[in-house]
Amino acid sequence: MRTRLARLYQKGDLRVETDTVSPPGPGEVLLKMAAAGICGSDLHYYQNGGFGPVRVREPIIPGHEASGIVERAGEGVDLKPGTLVAVNPSQPCGRCEYCRKGLAIHCLDMRFMGSAMRLPHEQGMFREWLVVPAMQCVEVGAATTAAEAACSEPLAVCLHAASRAGEISGKRVLITGAGPIGCLMVAAARYHGAAEIIVTDLADAALERAKAMGASRTINVSKEAAALAEFETGKGYFDLVFECSAAAPAIRSAIAAIRPRGTIVQVGVTGEIPVPLNAIVGKELQIHGTQRFHAEFAAAAELISSREIEVRPIISHSLPLRDATAAFELAGDRTAACKVQLTF
Repeated sequence: MRTRLARLYQKGDLRVETDTVSPPGPGEVLLKMAAAGICGSDLHYYQNGGFGPVRVREPIIPGHEASGIVERAGEGVDLKPGTLVAVNPSQPCGRCEYCRKGLAIHCLDMRFMGSAMRLPHEQGMFREWLVVPAMQCVEVGAATTAAEAACSEPLAVCLHAASRAGEISGKRVLITGAGPIGCLMVAAARYHGAAEIIVTDLADAALERAKAMGASRTINVSKEAAALAEFETGKGYFDLVFECSAAAPAIRSAIAAIRPRGTIVQVGVTGEIPVPLNAIVGKELQIHGTQRFHAEFAAAAELISSREIEVRPIISHSLPLRDATAAFELAGDRTAACKVQLTF
């Protein structure tokens, strides 16, 4: 059978094409894709040809945040046709030293759908039909929409970031950057019992969504640059920071506003940037990196299905696959869009 898909050839060159789809083999399912979100990394590929050392070196189908409906199940699969599933894009090998140690996130042979990190690139999910291992499919609740289910992946990223932070309950939390990940980080911090969540960004529209996700207060630092000064007195105010912008000014502000021995979880990614090392040393700060997820994917799908975490406020636009280029252009406009999804 044939499928339409969106394939990126190089910076700014995204084409809607057709390709073949094989039938599902043992342990696999054929999915009729339903919704797929455009992630920041997808946007970096489209706008800049990559980010940091990760570059688009050959044609790639982007997309790693998606949901689909089971059309046909291969031998040994008990998923029934018509079942809506969230698709986990992460495929650790299960054999390397890190997988054996329970650190599958750091798999030495990780395959992550829609990623240009490896060569050949791992193809992603911006396509109408997709065959995947059934073990990557997580069934969602009957009342869950395809758009909500497709948010399981970015929410899983945030749940894993929360796990890197230690105790969150009762803490004063700063979240820098109110894009889709920043907004979902608000929801994750609220879910884990944060006492106060303050969010900074440069765009009012993004901050309004952060409020809808549960922020206690928002600050537009392009208009209220001095507003963070109140949090810098007495060596800082916040116990915990989730840095989601990867912007050097935001990182400097976070370090100035956090209390001694506070924890900064670096969620956003970029190239090399300067950091105030003396302040990190002087405040004895704990800085944790975080990437991807493992067990958190199923947990995210469950929290969305139960509506214990509400993701609908971040879903700003849905466009059909034929308008993929327009969708990417829209996703790059932070004054208008948050989570832009393709529909199939």
